[in-house]
Amino acid sequence: MNIPIPGGRHGLFERLFGELRPKLHRYCARMTGSVFDGEDVLQEALAKAIEALPVAGPIANPEGWLFRIAHNAALDFLRRRAREQAYSDEDLDMIADPANPTIDRQAASAGLHTFMRLPVTQRSSVIMMDVLGYSLQEISATLDTSIPAVKAALHRGRDRLRQIAHEPDDRPLPKLGAAERQLLNAYIDRFNARDFDAVRDMLAEEVRLELVAKTRLNGRKEVGTYFGNYSRVRDWHLVPGFVENRPAILVRDPNDPTARPAYFILLAWHDGRLAAIRDFRHARYIADSAELLVL
Repeated sequence: MNIPIPGGRHGLFERLFGELRPKLHRYCARMTGSVFDGEDVLQEALAKAIEALPVAGPIANPEGWLFRIAHNAALDFLRRRAREQAYSDEDLDMIADPANPTIDRQAASAGLHTFMRLPVTQRSSVIMMDVLGYSLQEISATLDTSIPAVKAALHRGRDRLRQIAHEPDDRPLPKLGAAERQLLNAYIDRFNARDFDAVRDMLAEEVRLELVAKTRLNGRKEVGTYFGNYSRVRDWHLVPGFVENRPAILVRDPNDPTARPAYFILLAWHDGRLAAIRDFRHARYIADSAELLVL
């Protein structure tokens, strides 16, 4: 998503947005439990930041200011989704666990669905300290709460993550219906064969494309130019799979087919025609947090 930044601070914040985007996404994705929802929240937060920038006055800590906006945007999203959990009665005098590499690794490697099992205050505190490396003071300022409250949330959140780590993951594997599998495989086969005219034949008239963190295109004519860009590079090979249980195209390095997919593409169909494409080529940080399954 390209957002014009007004005013004399354009250069500073344009660079800052670019540098912080992956970090902000890691936070938003873990707060919402989804890399897709996390990206939507991130885009909303950046839009709010740009809207507020001209009247914000001096910003002593731009990074903290952006994280505060992202945090509030995540909370707004959770309220809209009616999944926010109420603040629990924490023991504010409870001392947080000291820095512990095992805890840090446990939090950093936890799946997004795991974080959703923590109350919001615990979730945000654990993400900011154990995943992103912020201090108690920085977390307190971002969440607008006291340091003892952050310590209590860290203690309880870390304890719950340790419990969850020993529980089996009994979620069923996702399945792809026969009709959607046929459409997905036809798209992938034509794309890998570099037969982009055949791929264009699959487009609906009102097809929409989002090249995440880059641009949006609408209609067959505009979206058709997107395939021309792919025809000029050879750093991709498409395979079918799932991302967070959604059918997706996983994009691999053709020179290293055993490596984790670098990014992915989502397709939406209507009456057998391709109605929407969401391509994460320019937002590869999203794949770092995503649960991927190759078919």
